[in-house]
Amino acid sequence: MTGPTTPDRPTAPAPATPPAPATAPAPAPVPAAAAVPARTPGTTSTALTPAQLWRRSRGLILAVAALLAAGLLLATFNSGKQHGYLDPRSADPEGSRAVAELLKQHGVTSRVVTTTREAAAATGKGTTLLVTAPDLLGEQQRTTLRTAMDRSGGRTILLGADDALNSLAPGVRSRSATTDEVLSPDCTLPAAATAGRAATGDGLRYTTDRPGAVRCYPSGGGPTLLVLPATGGGDTVLLGSERILLNEELAKEGNASLALQLLGSRPEVVWYLPSLADRSEGAGDEEKSLGDLIPAGWSWALLQLFLAAAVAAVWRARRLGPLVTERLPVVIRASEATEGRARLYHKADARDRAATVLRAATRERLAALLGVPAARAHDPATLLPAVSAHLLDPTRDLTGLLFGPAPSDDAALVALADHLDALEREVRTS
Repeated sequence: MTGPTTPDRPTAPAPATPPAPATAPAPAPVPAAAAVPARTPGTTSTALTPAQLWRRSRGLILAVAALLAAGLLLATFNSGKQHGYLDPRSADPEGSRAVAELLKQHGVTSRVVTTTREAAAATGKGTTLLVTAPDLLGEQQRTTLRTAMDRSGGRTILLGADDALNSLAPGVRSRSATTDEVLSPDCTLPAAATAGRAATGDGLRYTTDRPGAVRCYPSGGGPTLLVLPATGGGDTVLLGSERILLNEELAKEGNASLALQLLGSRPEVVWYLPSLADRSEGAGDEEKSLGDLIPAGWSWALLQLFLAAAVAAVWRARRLGPLVTERLPVVIRASEATEGRARLYHKADARDRAATVLRAATRERLAALLGVPAARAHDPATLLPAVSAHLLDPTRDLTGLLFGPAPSDDAALVALADHLDALEREVRTS
């Protein structure tokens, strides 16, 4: 019995046979030398790339940028704000802007001068001249100021005068005190009696035998406020402490009242703030040492720089632990190092140096082969007899080959290398 017939699967058509290619001429054989490109000497540049320059200098650039930004911020925040000790324009704790504002409310004007000429020109019957640092003035400046005080007929207030007393207040002596006291007036001066207790005790004490002097706020046997009458109806006020004029002290005790009455007795107050320009102007013919010409504070700045340099030196010289050997990240083949060194000699025309290296290396290898001590390998009297004993021709002159002069050209250098190599082979095979 015949089973069901399975339909035959379709047969895939046979691929068409591609036509035979047309006959073409065979390619010419490529020479072996042309198949391998010639090796050209590589060039190594030691110049830093832009990326390397940026990585090395970005720390310094960022630090300078941060300093500049901080300076700009500080300048922006402090713009329009005056700073200075006893400066009537300064709102700092040690400024005197509060006193100037109170004087302005009472109709007394204030202005600032920074030179002795301006201060002397500003004196007059209607002026109170406040000298904030009389001891900083030179002798010529004190003389100019004293002449103006005698003919002005106004009031002059000297704050903390000590060395300047002989010129600006003759006959007055001073001594320092270490106490910080709030004192009572104990005098008949109307300004002091009205003000009452004031912070005048942390400065100088004054003594004098001049007639008509008014002594107020005594402490330790001497007054801290001394009023001396002057010719022409004026007077000179010596105030041993400047605390009553400072913004941070003005509201305490009777400081504000005493300051207003001392400064407000005339319609105008001239604040004389000596400056560096004023000192150079008033120096005149006075001889100044180098230390006198250096501004105050530079000694501390130099000390801080020295300490910073010492700390930096200690930091950079610190030990980071024992030395650790590390594998080289790149291993250079000896043949490449030799080729590179040879190119350097060739570029510099250093045939003498190349010949010296070749001869020295040959002498060392020959000494090792012949048992000559390494210390005597470069001694002709020791090496040459030992080499000659192993040559077929013992009378051969080896001095020019192993210890001769430098080759005159590249061909002579190549010939020298060949002769040295031949000599070494002959010794090895003997």
